[in-house]
Amino acid sequence: MKRVSRPEVVVVTGASAGVGRATVQKLAERGAHIGLIARGRDGLEGARREVEDAGGRALVAPADVADPAEVEAAADAIEQALGPIDVWINCAMATVYSPIAELSADEVRRVMEVGYLGYVHGTMAALSRMRARGRGKIVQVSSSLAFRGIPLQAPYCAAKAAIVRFTESLIAELLHEESAISVSMVHLPALDTPQFDWAVARTARQPQPVPPVYDPDVAADAIVWAAHHERRSLSVTASVKKVIVANRVAPALLDRHLARRGYAMQQSDRPLDPNRPTNLWEPVPYDAGARGTYGEAARRRSPMLWLDTHRGAIALGLSAIGLALAWRRYARLAASRGLDRRALVDAGEPTDRRAPAPERHA
Repeated sequence: MKRVSRPEVVVVTGASAGVGRATVQKLAERGAHIGLIARGRDGLEGARREVEDAGGRALVAPADVADPAEVEAAADAIEQALGPIDVWINCAMATVYSPIAELSADEVRRVMEVGYLGYVHGTMAALSRMRARGRGKIVQVSSSLAFRGIPLQAPYCAAKAAIVRFTESLIAELLHEESAISVSMVHLPALDTPQFDWAVARTARQPQPVPPVYDPDVAADAIVWAAHHERRSLSVTASVKKVIVANRVAPALLDRHLARRGYAMQQSDRPLDPNRPTNLWEPVPYDAGARGTYGEAARRRSPMLWLDTHRGAIALGLSAIGLALAWRRYARLAASRGLDRRALVDAGEPTDRRAPAPERHA
């Protein structure tokens, strides 16, 4: 993506809480001007204050990403207030913890409208503006569950899988057009976000992220990195890569593993409060922030992410090590040959082993 001299303008959907909120915080540290899109005004106002406390500018643009007209209106308002959009990050999501047999058609539709069509609407709003300027970056926040469905979250898994296929089509089309607009997908692991406190659930106990659990800052670091680098796809942790590989190698074995353990892994020891507020149809009436209630178990670093985002430095380091080892071997070989020559001299033997030139006769 081409760099601009003015402050960078970034749009984040799902900016009011969870991964979107953590991403906003990281962008604010970089001095970006940020358009904040979500339904919950309490969370949006909290995000705005964090951006301004960090010295940046933010515009609260309440919108339901399931409605394309609201997304377009939000994009217009952001550009009028902050300037041309440089980066668009799709991060809004919704989920329902329920067996498929107990889901309603409206619930499935709603999860797909937010988690898949919301990305489509955001992408189309971004493209319509970026094409006119011949530049821009779109980041699609995905999940390991785009590559492997799990019990109790069928609509969410379907939405994430749809995002990947939609984005692959987009990437191919942009390449065909030789467009300067670039797209990245970031595949996340289980994270400690507020979704487990407000998701609709038909489980005996409180939903929880499937271990290993990571802090939202890990995801935010990956998203911000992807927004500023040319990388088609970024798997944030080793657990994401394991899921992808396992489903390719032994999907039937994974089916059985999830049948035995998938229900228990997604439920904590706490009983589910049937009266807690949920956010599928309406935003919760409070500012939830970026983190949930599983922070004690959350990992705050991903060695895999560091390795994946430092490929150039790692390759350069390995090349330097290889050259050093080759030079060391050469020096030892040269030294040993020098000793051989001295030994021959001490013994009175000729050191030139070439065949003598034939004598010439007049």
